[in-house]
Amino acid sequence: MFSTLSSRQKFIYGLLGLFVFFIITTSSLYNSIIHKDELVKNSFRNLESTLQRRYDLVPNLVNVVKGYANHEAKTLEAITEARSKVGAINLSANDLADVEKLAAFQKAQGELSSALSRLMVVVERYPDLKANASFQDLMAQLEGTENRINVARQKYNDAVADFNIGIRKFPGSMVNRIFLGYAPKESFKANEAAQNAPVVNLQ
Repeated sequence: MFSTLSSRQKFIYGLLGLFVFFIITTSSLYNSIIHKDELVKNSFRNLESTLQRRYDLVPNLVNVVKGYANHEAKTLEAITEARSKVGAINLSANDLADVEKLAAFQKAQGELSSALSRLMVVVERYPDLKANASFQDLMAQLEGTENRINVARQKYNDAVADFNIGIRKFPGSMVNRIFLGYAPKESFKANEAAQNAPVVNLQ
């Protein structure tokens, strides 16, 4: 049947076929980029949830330590202040391409992690505190939460990498530029303080 068509008809059908192919391909890429964007946002929400769990544990931990080591006020104040900074930063899933906002968020979370690490050094001086059942329970929860934070951070970074590749590689880059205009998302960087093991001095 196709052989009986005129050259003009063949040309029109050819153009129509290309148009349909373009629409299908573009729609597929468009939906893929939208899907990857939602995965990044969902990964961030999961990370945020685990960070919130740590944030909620801190006051109870400080109160238990205060009962045994009240004269370690400087360390306890540092933790409270770091927690306040974390609570003061509002980062939504729509801000994940904003380098400055994500850096401020990471900095506040890093300061809280650092303050908690210093607390663990202080705790070594108080055997009775380490033996306290409430403290042990809180520490177990905190350790589990820190592990979940690491896993959630890695999943978030994986989702960001997948998204960024999707909007940078051709033809996804063209679809993004024409239809979506998404900027690359920012991943979580390693905390500089985490590169050095804390010095424990029990003298």
